[in-house]
Amino acid sequence: METKYFSLSSVENNRLIKIIQIVFGIVCLALAIFWSIFNIRSLKAGGTIWITIIFLSGFGLYQVWAGLGKATRFIEISNDKIRLKKTVILTAVEIPVGEIQKIELYPFNLIFFLKTKKRILLRLGATYQETSEKIKDEILKFAEFNSINIEIVEEKL
Repeated sequence: METKYFSLSSVENNRLIKIIQIVFGIVCLALAIFWSIFNIRSLKAGGTIWITIIFLSGFGLYQVWAGLGKATRFIEISNDKIRLKKTVILTAVEIPVGEIQKIELYPFNLIFFLKTKKRILLRLGATYQETSEKIKDEILKFAEFNSINIEIVEEKL
């Protein structure tokens, strides 16, 4: 079984978009630094300008982070482990086969039950149904290949 990579993000960005994100993020950070230096000298610096500076700094950092490719959400399924990055900010979680007790497949969710009694929930959503189905098929193959208990749960709406 080869390694399968599935993006959980809505759009795959090309190189030009990533460069634009990095440049825009740097511009936002530079503007936030300029405003903070300018407002330190000003005696009338109100709370709203500091909120603006914090927002610009956070947005700029996020744009640089996304432009560097660190903000992509994905699931990567290989023979002996699953790598999962559910959120944009946190790092990827690596789940070795030996830690997985069972997997539950729901129409829009996957739940990995670990032997440490921890549960990892992956929300697939309803928007990109064909990608969700490919992920579910690969999870089924992974569970069968590694003899992991898998339960398919049908929810009635």
